[in-house]
Amino acid sequence: MTRHIEFEALHNFRDLGGYQAADGRTVRWGRLFRSDSLGKLRGEDRDRFVALGIRTVIDLRYPFEVERSGRVPHHQGLAYHNLSIEHRPYDQAGLATEVEPARFLADKYTEVAHDGAKEIRQALEIIAEDTGPLVFHCHSGKDRTGLLAMLVLALAGVHEDDIVADFALTELATERLVADWHASYPDLTLSWPAYGRAPAEIMRLFMADLITRYGSVHGYAAEQLGVDDDLVAALRGQLLHP
Repeated sequence: MTRHIEFEALHNFRDLGGYQAADGRTVRWGRLFRSDSLGKLRGEDRDRFVALGIRTVIDLRYPFEVERSGRVPHHQGLAYHNLSIEHRPYDQAGLATEVEPARFLADKYTEVAHDGAKEIRQALEIIAEDTGPLVFHCHSGKDRTGLLAMLVLALAGVHEDDIVADFALTELATERLVADWHASYPDLTLSWPAYGRAPAEIMRLFMADLITRYGSVHGYAAEQLGVDDDLVAALRGQLLHP
């Protein structure tokens, strides 16, 4: 099966299937996807998207981003949820060159994991209740999307190494994401050399921070999100197969 799905305008659209859980089951292929902004879907890209049979979109961007860049084009039978999990906007492209990406972004993810607890819980409930296929996305499909992907995979029982490796796959899209930024803002300067990067150390640090504070990712989900055994079982029932 193919993890990366090719589009002309999307650069980071991936299937989360195939990862093995601790109980021996694996994440279903074609059931759960992650992506950069679906507001870029046009023409043949839109046809490719519709052909995947996706019935639900979770858009993790701010409403002002949706207004500025557009949302997934509507088609019959498609459910759309805008759940902005980040509450403190910042300009990643404008960060100082000396800002070290791993520690800075791990701290930002921890901030989002607490600020956006309500919306993250809602996203988990949608994934657990939906019979799929489903996709969630933000702007680049890296930070907010990476946080939710980590949480879903961890609750499904996928090993940390696979979660970290999945996060780092965004590195394959970095060059195109940077090119998109320059095309969108030709009069501005991209000052942060780590823009669009996804070194594995970011996710390792973030997960380690949650484990230090809560004992495990499951501990964070239980204490901060109110995730109970029933929700975990529902997620696994929807996403995993023997």
